[in-house]
Amino acid sequence: MEAPPLERKLIAILAADIEGYSRLMGGDEEGTLATLSAHRAVTDALITRHSGRICGTAGDSILAEFASVFAAVDCAVEIQRDLGHANQTLPDDKQMHFRIGINVGDVMVKDGDIFGDGVNIAARLEGLAEPGGICISRGVRDHVRHKVPYGFEDLGEQTVKNIAQPIRVFRLLPDAPDGGNAEPLPATIELVAEPVPSEQLAVEQPSPEPTQAEQQSVEIVFWESIKESVRAADYEAYLEQYPEGAFASLAHTRLEEFNSDQGGMRDPQDREVELAFWDSVRESDNPASLAAYLEKYPAGEFKALAEIRLDELRAAS
Repeated sequence: MEAPPLERKLIAILAADIEGYSRLMGGDEEGTLATLSAHRAVTDALITRHSGRICGTAGDSILAEFASVFAAVDCAVEIQRDLGHANQTLPDDKQMHFRIGINVGDVMVKDGDIFGDGVNIAARLEGLAEPGGICISRGVRDHVRHKVPYGFEDLGEQTVKNIAQPIRVFRLLPDAPDGGNAEPLPATIELVAEPVPSEQLAVEQPSPEPTQAEQQSVEIVFWESIKESVRAADYEAYLEQYPEGAFASLAHTRLEEFNSDQGGMRDPQDREVELAFWDSVRESDNPASLAAYLEKYPAGEFKALAEIRLDELRAAS
């Protein structure tokens, strides 16, 4: 029998682990496990609060997915803040510091686990983070830049293990105001096991500004990461950054749902039914199928796209 196709989806991925975990376990196994359990109670609760899903845990590591990049970033900031407070009650040699990496990318899904370069990059970003710190990819920075009250330090292009292309890395600075970003530190390092200190990075020329194609790709990634969101702020953020974007009409439609007489978003089950209907007809060559969608959902979320597709089919015939 032919194997079923792998499910794929675009998500924000958060990877975290504990700096010096082996050292802590070597010194006091029971105490380290007790602290880990207490810290994990904090991290797991925050991930759930921000609508994230824990996809895997192995020893001291955490892998979680979020439908919203903003939710992933806010969750990471709150994790480091709350764990910082928790560490203040512990002796210096017993404190447990997480490193966090966040990426946005397409992943494969199998039995609830996620795989692919998007996950691997998040893990490499986590390895570049300082204890108690957060490193993010360029895609994440471009999503949230000027939309969150944080600063960013450009660490430049980084060559990391098992990733074919260098990745642009930014250090998230929760206490720095947006716009007060540190000067870029373009560099290339080879990540083998432990991250190389920033003072040892080899300085190169700054990376060029993104091309138009790259900017369009970032916009698509942005939209894919929020299109299932039930937060008006996500669509407002998209329209602020892309007022004439390819998905502006859909973003306006979603915002209108928030402002409807009923208030709030439509019933998620109703929307899932419409999404399933649209997915079944959006690539159809049969005008009747698209007309059926428009008849059932005259003010549907995909009305504009359905009308465009229907006009194309009628013109071709």
